[in-house]
Amino acid sequence: MTEQTGTLARATLERARIAVGIAFGVSGLAFASWISRTPAIRDGLDLSNAQFGLLLLCLSVGAVSALPLSGPLVHAIGPRRTVLLGASAVTVGMIAVSLGVTLGVPALAGAGLFLTGTGVSSWDVAMNVEGADVERRLARPLMPRFHAGFSLGTVAGALAGAGCAWLGVPVDWQLAATALLVIVAVAAAVRMFLPVPAREPGVTAPRSGVLRAWREPRTLLVGLVVLAFAFTEGVANDWLTLAIVDGYGVGDAVGAVAFGVFVAAMTIARMFGGAALERWGRVPVLRATAALALVGLTLVVFAPALPLALVGALLWGAGASLGFPVGMSAAADEADRAAVRVSVVSSIGYTAFLAGPPLVGFLAEQVGILRSLLVVLGALAIGLLVAGAARPLTDDAMVGSDSRQP
Repeated sequence: MTEQTGTLARATLERARIAVGIAFGVSGLAFASWISRTPAIRDGLDLSNAQFGLLLLCLSVGAVSALPLSGPLVHAIGPRRTVLLGASAVTVGMIAVSLGVTLGVPALAGAGLFLTGTGVSSWDVAMNVEGADVERRLARPLMPRFHAGFSLGTVAGALAGAGCAWLGVPVDWQLAATALLVIVAVAAAVRMFLPVPAREPGVTAPRSGVLRAWREPRTLLVGLVVLAFAFTEGVANDWLTLAIVDGYGVGDAVGAVAFGVFVAAMTIARMFGGAALERWGRVPVLRATAALALVGLTLVVFAPALPLALVGALLWGAGASLGFPVGMSAAADEADRAAVRVSVVSSIGYTAFLAGPPLVGFLAEQVGILRSLLVVLGALAIGLLVAGAARPLTDDAMVGSDSRQP
């Protein structure tokens, strides 16, 4: 390789790194733009907490149903086209949710959330595969920072949601505007993704091997790690805003601020997570963050005053921050199996989003929305038990070597 070729390759990788960061950030923005307005969506559709939990289930069903196909799809058409396809589905889905709220039709909003979920899952798997590839090629622990990009997007979305709620901007207008921003930004970003090598004429593409990945014990255990932390994160994403509003008797804008505190803590923890993983390894960091999330959850549920609950939201966000990116890195330790393993691990992890919304919604009807959040304790226990599965397969795995551990 000549010096010029090496420089060009390095420049291409750096552009891809920026592009992956944008893809993660826009995904977070799209997500938080409606999560931060859940009280307005619930009230606009005139739904109870239990009914709203079932509406949120539409998003999870769409995501989980599409995930098994995401790995083979990335394998067949590459991360670039898969991310663009997923973002297109998210755009159409968000516009449908906007129309559902405008017309007061929960079924239309549910259909929009289902389509959004299918787009989110394929987008998520593809950008994680691309991110893991860039991480390996640049030989730097980048995955936590990519997920910090997602969190930065959620911070921006939460702030936009709080601002729109304070200014009285209708939630349907906000969703429609965000949908258009999403597709424009993603279409520009994926142009900088790494090129997919051309296949030799007459050579048949190798099979993805997704069924074999479902029989790998280590892959399944990594999936449980992701499930535990995804549930811990997802319950806060879906219910923290409503829990603060209903549990502490404050306005929608304050609830959106609480969600912003949660995602801001996740962002900061992910920005510095790479250094922690390099120093202590994946497993100790996962166990420490699970303990941190436990303290934060306890404060949110039992705090005698709102300021302490906001401190709890901060600790909860920091504690939930690294489980998902570490799980994605662990699934992608071997490049030739990365796409299918990431799809399997994501499929397992996303069942947390399938079970979480209705479970918390039904519990909220029985014991109140704050006490219903205690269901997260079970997920944290699972995370502590199976964290050891995230140890790298090879000594040169990028995110947290754990090589000094038995």
